This record gives sequence, C-alpha cells and structure tokens, in this order.
Amino acid sequence: MRKKVIAGNWKMNKLPNETISFFEEFAPLVKDTKNEVVICAPYTDLFYAILSAQNTNIKIGAQNMHWEENGAYTGEVSPQMLKSIGVEYVVLGHSERRQYFAETDETVNKKVKAAHNVGLKPIVCVGESLEQRESGKAKEIVTNQVKLGLKDLTNDQITSTIVAYEPIWAIGTGKTATKEDANETIKWIREELVNMYGKENADKVIIQYGGSVKSGNAKELFEMSDIDGGLVGGASLKPDEFAKIVNAV
Repeated sequence: MRKKVIAGNWKMNKLPNETISFFEEFAPLVKDTKNEVVICAPYTDLFYAILSAQNTNIKIGAQNMHWEENGAYTGEVSPQMLKSIGVEYVVLGHSERRQYFAETDETVNKKVKAAHNVGLKPIVCVGESLEQRESGKAKEIVTNQVKLGLKDLTNDQITSTIVAYEPIWAIGTGKTATKEDANETIKWIREELVNMYGKENADKVIIQYGGSVKSGNAKELFEMSDIDGGLVGGASLKPDEFAKIVNAV
C-alpha cells in the first residue's frame, strides 16, 4: 500500500525568522501522523528549515534546481548543493516554472535524472490549463508531460519519483477539481506509467493532487483510490491549517 505524502510548497514566501516560528508551531501538531510530511521552502529558508526540522518527522524540500553539477550558471543551484545541506526532496516542473521561466518537459527530464543521481527525491508536477481541459485535451496534455518528463529512468528511479497532478486552473484560484476528476486524471497518469515501466513499478509511484487543497477538502481528496496525498500551496503557509490537511487522513 502506498503511503500518503503531503508536501507544502511555500513558493516565494517567508523570511528565515518566519520559517523558524512556523516550525515551532507546526511540528507539535503533526508529530503523530503516519503520513510523510514535507516542507518545500525558498533557498534562503532551507538551512533554517533543516535546523528547525531536526528531531521531528518533517522532511525538507527545495522548489527547483539546475541539472548541472556546477558551472557558469549565475543564480542557479545544483542538486549537489541541495543534498549537501540535508535537503531530501525537490519540486520540479511546477506550472509556474513552466509559465514564467520557460521550463519544458525536456529540462524537467534532465532535472529528474540529476536529482536521482545525488539521491534527491523529485516531486514532478504535471497539469493542464482550463482551455485544454474544456477542449477535451487534458488526457493528451498530462500523459505527454509524464511521457517526456519521466522517460529513460531506471526502475528504482521511477519508483522513488513522486508525481504531482496540478490542474493549472486550480492553482491559487480557489477552484478545485472534483475528487472524481482528480482521481480519474491520476489514473491516466498511472496508466501511462504502466505503459512506460510496467504495472509493478507504476503501482509503487506516489501520485499527489495539488490545486487549492485546504482543510475543508483534503479528506475527501486523499481518500480517493489513486490520490496519494497532496502538494499544497497557500494553505501550507499557516501552521494550523496545514496541520489539519496533514492529519485529514
């Protein structure tokens, strides 16, 4: 049985002192959960998050990285840099990275491989726009992102990859896919993974839902057959609210 992984994506929010305060309040609220809890913090908060998460059950993730080990890439951070300070997870291919920073399925694939090469666990985001869903292209768009972004991995690499289905039209809008729609799309993702890596491996892949997840809808989403937790945006900035999401199932 796949475990639930609930990850908070803070995006470009919180200063170091706010990070420390968050963990002081949040950690006691989730200490008894059997779910995996991850906080994906901005680069400037990572060190403070790692220190604050010591002796807790909370893992730390980054929100992006470059695929190269080092070099003349001003402003970028390498997988080795993240690993060296104790980061365990990294979000890759988020729709905001694709929309604003020219991220492509090809660069996502490079980053996924680079993450695995140093032992980071990638959380790979896929999702369609409202226009694509309404025109009946959602399955084509999402499965193609999976096919290109997760190609040429080993069996060990694919089974330690997390996929986050995030319909673009539900991110930060307050709109949420119905639990049935989310579950159906995640089944499409798993079917594509079966085609790529076989059923035994595909069944081990954790697939989250993201897109305006909050305490009021987390339980019904996470109890669906194929939804293995969530990638949570704005609601993860508030300790009490995020704790309710983590403890929803």
